[in-house]
Amino acid sequence: MSAQDKDELLAEAVRLREEGHPEQARERLLSLTASFPDAADVAYQTAWVHDVLGLETEAVPYYERSLQGDGLSDEDRRGALLGLGSTYRVLGRFGQAAETLRSGVSQFPDDGALRTFLSMALFNTGEHHEAMQILLHLVASTSDSPEVRQYRPAIEHYAADLTRTM
Repeated sequence: MSAQDKDELLAEAVRLREEGHPEQARERLLSLTASFPDAADVAYQTAWVHDVLGLETEAVPYYERSLQGDGLSDEDRRGALLGLGSTYRVLGRFGQAAETLRSGVSQFPDDGALRTFLSMALFNTGEHHEAMQILLHLVASTSDSPEVRQYRPAIEHYAADLTRTM
């Protein structure tokens, strides 16, 4: 099978997943994975479809494989880091979730979804202070609410030290 064939079959599998046919997409992706075991894009899409199907445990090795090396586009790498971190969290692997999501935030610091999922993982690891800091900074910097914007300096000030009082 050629690289062009791989790309066409991968696009078809993604289309099937997006159109609500994840089982069919999974079958095609597992076949592609057998033919292209080192293809990061195939591994990422295979992980994603397993997540869609609620097969988080099966998704993990595909996410991990997809993140080895430089085979993913920036957008897919961001998605794989988010997917893997979220999946680790769902599986109760909170330390790995936080580590993966921290890596994602360091690579994509402006991504609010990565920061949100990191805050959830940090909550699960007992790092409540840092989790709240992340969320407060995110709310202050991204909210369209006029009321939040009005208090943005105060929110950011207190986010630096949530235990500070007068």
